[in-house]
Amino acid sequence: MKKLLIAMASLVVMLGACSQQDTNLTLSGLNPKDFQAEKDSIPIQLYTLANGQGMEVCVTNYGARIVSIVVPDKTGKKTDVVLGHDNISDYINIDGNFGAAIGRYGNRIDQGKFTLNGKEYQLPVNNYGHSLHGGPIGFHHRPWNARQIDQNTLELTLNSNDGEAGYPGNLNVKIVYKVLDDNALDISYEATTDAPTIVNLTNHSYFNLGGDLSKDILDQEVMIDADSITPIDSTFMTHNTMMAVEGTPFDFRTPKTVGRDINADDEQLKNGHGYDHNFVLNTKGDMNKVAVTAFSPVTGIHMEVLTTEPGVQFYVGNFLDGKVKGKHGIAYPYRGALVFETQHYPNSPNCPAYPSTTLIPGQTYQSHTIYRFTTK
Repeated sequence: MKKLLIAMASLVVMLGACSQQDTNLTLSGLNPKDFQAEKDSIPIQLYTLANGQGMEVCVTNYGARIVSIVVPDKTGKKTDVVLGHDNISDYINIDGNFGAAIGRYGNRIDQGKFTLNGKEYQLPVNNYGHSLHGGPIGFHHRPWNARQIDQNTLELTLNSNDGEAGYPGNLNVKIVYKVLDDNALDISYEATTDAPTIVNLTNHSYFNLGGDLSKDILDQEVMIDADSITPIDSTFMTHNTMMAVEGTPFDFRTPKTVGRDINADDEQLKNGHGYDHNFVLNTKGDMNKVAVTAFSPVTGIHMEVLTTEPGVQFYVGNFLDGKVKGKHGIAYPYRGALVFETQHYPNSPNCPAYPSTTLIPGQTYQSHTIYRFTTK
């Protein structure tokens, strides 16, 4: 009898612990304890932002990464719509940009070289001989200082030293994530420098609005308000030119499914292994105009993208292959995500026809993007 009582008491304690642990989980099933670590003497944590309308966004200050975005689907079911990992160890040890803040220069720079005020700079190369997303140790691998302002708002700051990854100037960066009452994630970026440099910040969230992160996104509908793209060669590099989308698989000016034209016999699709291109937005930085929409007919979740940036990189997970397992052990499949990186154009420092990405002392770099979710 004594042994039975002890066993029953142990079971009660275990159930109580499980119940307590469950109450600490986020809506997306994340345990904040799995994100506790320290890197470069900075504590790493998971931060939860929420509104009263059923939206929750979880962010880790390792790489200023968006870990989950939960919004209601057409039936009211809380649905996680971004890929990622459910522990900090996987973010550190598995190469990838899931949800990451990208810098100092998002996208590619030709052979990692650019000239500024007559001086040539060489950046580390990490993609087909080019520098991609700030090089192998970009902002997505840095711990950021975090301050949660209120239940809706998280401020993240980072100091990037002169010469870090080959870039000139001491750069001070601030990103603010805010969950708005209309179920939108508002992202604002600021940066200042003490010497001329180049800056192109963005976020690399992988969206899947279909309610099942193990499925591809080919049936999801996308609209991009862009008359042209900056075409790429077989190394994904663009060279100071633009290409009209009319009459090509890149015409998303009216909504169409991602899968409709993705396997067309087209040189640009071959170069990008599918869609992986910068679209030149017609919205011209006007935050009152919708630049991009995405929609899943399965969940009814509809997303709008508004941005001050002149371009957006549209990528559909062409390099996902089912080998990377993410949240809850889900293997992320080929073409399993929609990525909309609001940005200045790739290789702009080497392309005079493109908008400038130069930042000088006394100026403040500013960029603003909103991802807004509704159902229909």
